[in-house]
Amino acid sequence: MSANLHGRLVVGVDGSQHSERALRWAADQALLEQRGLTVVHAVPASEAAPDAARDVIARARVEVARRAPEVDVAEAVCVADPREALIEASRKASLVVLGSRGRGRLRSVLLGSVSAAVAQHAACPVVVHRPGNPGLVRNGVLAGVDESERSRPVLQFAFRIAAQRALPLTVMHSFSEVLVPTGPAVMALPPVDVDDERRALAETVAGFGERYPEVRVRLEVSRGVPAVDLARRAERMNLLVVGAHHGGLPTALLFGSVSAGALEHATCPVAVVPTT
Repeated sequence: MSANLHGRLVVGVDGSQHSERALRWAADQALLEQRGLTVVHAVPASEAAPDAARDVIARARVEVARRAPEVDVAEAVCVADPREALIEASRKASLVVLGSRGRGRLRSVLLGSVSAAVAQHAACPVVVHRPGNPGLVRNGVLAGVDESERSRPVLQFAFRIAAQRALPLTVMHSFSEVLVPTGPAVMALPPVDVDDERRALAETVAGFGERYPEVRVRLEVSRGVPAVDLARRAERMNLLVVGAHHGGLPTALLFGSVSAGALEHATCPVAVVPTT
């Protein structure tokens, strides 16, 4: 990929309706951030067709010019696996945006769909744009966090998007009771105090509230399955923001716990933010 991607937004396009939705979101975001936008069209060698590629890029340029004429647009056409091309682009980009057809079966994630693979391995935040539920009133940005330091990049991204788009922000901490193996049985640790969790969450968010006073913030703490709770709460949201831990314990296990679940089940756009 020869395009200069440093600090730019990158959007993957393939001519489909779901990539066109992603392109529109990316164009709006590039305008808000006053950054350049690079349109990437990547296809495997077996599917490469120069005329079709030129047509996809030309239509993308027309759409960005119509929607955000002030945005500087560059293009990159490459013969490569789209997952590899977008992951490579993420090393210099500020944000990668791509489309999704909507909720799929779990096996599609396990087999490595483009959106799941890029979100799992990208070096920068990734927004996977979903069709959503047309006609529903939207309630802003939803960030799924805990009280650890790893949530800070998630909160930073969520507050920034909420401020840029003049949206309210809901910060949600969902947790499960912990079971500890004790030989053939399991033992539950003492119940988590919801009030303690809420106070800890408020302390975590406090600094960001001071930095973004214009953002209206709501805190929610719930006992349940985080990925399920977030996906359910996100049904009426403009954007769901979650974190992905890269490295340490087996990445697939950590990614699969919340981020992959959010990508699998959420109907609104999902932003996956690297936390390491």
